Amino acid sequence: MSIQIKKAIAKLNSYRPEVKTSAKGQKQIRLSVNEGALGASPKAQAALLALGPNLHRYPEQINQDLVSGIAQTYKLDPKLILPSNGSDELIGLLATAFLEEGDEAIYTQYGFLVFPQAIRIAGGVPVVAQDNHLTVSVDSILQAITPKTKLIFIANPNNPTGTMISTSEIERLISSIPSSVVLVLDSAYAEYVPASCADYTDGATYVEKHDNVVMLRTFSKIFGLASLRLGWGYFPPAIMETLASIRPPFSVNTAAAHAGLAAVLDHEFLKKSQTHNQKYMAYMQEKVQLAGLESLPSCTNFFLIRFANADEAEAAHAFLGTRGIQLRRMVPYGLEGCLRMSIGTAEEMAITATAIKDYVDNHRGRNSYANL
Repeated sequence: MSIQIKKAIAKLNSYRPEVKTSAKGQKQIRLSVNEGALGASPKAQAALLALGPNLHRYPEQINQDLVSGIAQTYKLDPKLILPSNGSDELIGLLATAFLEEGDEAIYTQYGFLVFPQAIRIAGGVPVVAQDNHLTVSVDSILQAITPKTKLIFIANPNNPTGTMISTSEIERLISSIPSSVVLVLDSAYAEYVPASCADYTDGATYVEKHDNVVMLRTFSKIFGLASLRLGWGYFPPAIMETLASIRPPFSVNTAAAHAGLAAVLDHEFLKKSQTHNQKYMAYMQEKVQLAGLESLPSCTNFFLIRFANADEAEAAHAFLGTRGIQLRRMVPYGLEGCLRMSIGTAEEMAITATAIKDYVDNHRGRNSYANL
């Protein structure tokens, strides 16, 4: 008898973002994976350089300095904070902890693709709640709940749509779900939410008030530490204890912990990154609109560009690729007519704006970018 892999993962669609290396001699502008435009804080970079003499030492199982820094910055209870090897690890641990074979977990129509992957790997059944105009629908989620539901995953703001739901909608959802269902609020892009996106909550308040609400965060976006794989979560005590018990003992490496601490305490660099993002989000969306393309509103560091159809989106993706500019295809999300673009540096945005102008002029025969 031949070996048999777990049925739940036999036909798993793995989450594999498009990340290309630079062609020889070509500058690569990577706007496909929502990385922080300004990179990491200089203080975080300095913290890494100071680690050399201690690289042979195992890390702390939970770095309390990092926990204290997170708690200080976000005004949270340090006893409820658990660092992780990226927030992806916590998504997987939550699925492992709460899903028996055949249990259901809800994720939203255009939600983060790691959610259904983690659900399947744990042996659970992914259940899709339809969005409303690319935005999470609380009504759809409530309609999808059954006696088998154990988890609900929501990214707010959402990746890849850039949309968010309000505090009142989060509260309505919390008050309406059974106490046996754990609500996971993935707030990876919370630091990017501008004041214009009113009535936003990252969910921390509800973690402190409810036994079945958790919040996830990451250092991969605005803090610019994607290569170090550092995330963290905020959990009610019982869930915190469970996840800490099944989390690998050396989940967070020393380099990530030290750089993360320096980054989260560098409030000046954080503000600089937020200001940059707001400025160039407005800049790029205006340029896209002047081209006659549709840029969708966003509360994050990325936005969707909507084309006439899937063929045009693919043509634009290919054209920009010849200029060394990577945007993200949305085919895996069922948004074939869209591309997702992250905000980059000032230079990268200027180059990309010119490339979009050239694409429109060459492929649509328009001069709507004459004032670029």
